[in-house]
Amino acid sequence: MSRVARMPIPVPPGVEVSIEPGHVRAKGPKGHLGLEVPDVIGLEREGDVLHVRWSPEPRKNVALAGTVRALVANLVRGVSEGFVKRLELSGVGFRAQVQGRQLHLTLGFSHPVVYPIPEGITIEAPSQTEIVVRGADRQRVGQVAADLRALRRPDPYKGKGVRYAGEKIVLKETKKK
Repeated sequence: MSRVARMPIPVPPGVEVSIEPGHVRAKGPKGHLGLEVPDVIGLEREGDVLHVRWSPEPRKNVALAGTVRALVANLVRGVSEGFVKRLELSGVGFRAQVQGRQLHLTLGFSHPVVYPIPEGITIEAPSQTEIVVRGADRQRVGQVAADLRALRRPDPYKGKGVRYAGEKIVLKETKKK
């Protein structure tokens, strides 16, 4: 039995959840999101709590129920609180600046990097060496943060590059004579 799927999903005040066959929609202060749910998984609302229902046969339904429960919980949390990823720039001359719907980065290349900000995502640069990615969809926030990090991964010898806030970079030793 799936322990994850058995846990109830609390629905905070101010969030509207509509359950239709094969689809779930959530609307809240941070926006609105939808999710397609497989036919073998059912969702029921009891007051301020959602429950996931499934049949234990075939066995893959149990794993699928846990996955759907996690996705619906992220959906509800996203429209109520939102998700945040923080990035840090480390290196001489590395800077970030938001101009309209574009993020301008100076990452030590011969040219500035211009990253267009996708819809549903908010990017802030509180200082020149910090980037804050916000949004309601957890997957999109994580993907945008990963895309920004991939522009200049941290160097294994000096540690220069774009890294997640709090990420530890294990530095390699240089060659010795």
